[in-house]
Amino acid sequence: MKLAMNSLDRFRDFGLLLMRVGIGVTYILIHGGPKLLGGTERWAELGGVMSLVGIEFMPALWGFLAAFAESVGALLLAVGFLTRPALILLTITMLFAIGAHWILWEDDWSTTSHALKMAIVFLGLFFVGPGRYSVDQMLK
Repeated sequence: MKLAMNSLDRFRDFGLLLMRVGIGVTYILIHGGPKLLGGTERWAELGGVMSLVGIEFMPALWGFLAAFAESVGALLLAVGFLTRPALILLTITMLFAIGAHWILWEDDWSTTSHALKMAIVFLGLFFVGPGRYSVDQMLK
């Protein structure tokens, strides 16, 4: 059994590719894309979350930046280009999403937990890196 599990180590980079592409494409389609295409009103709604840190000016700009991180950042994650900077932006966006769900909108933990789980995944991928099958690796 131990030998079988150890033999899976050679698929580590494929596993990272699968995670990057799966999470990246899902985030573009379900989260970032709709927000990015939502327009100024949607961006202002998202940007209102910045009030958590005392920033209440230009909410549409902050909302656009969050939508940008969840779409373009997710695309960069999927292809493995500028992976770690993209993961920083995605993690920060998730931290604000946690605050928005938990503090501003007073959602229960079942709703908030998605953002929390994704922040952990993004942070974990930040430390592990994009793997061999990435544009970042090809450019090294």
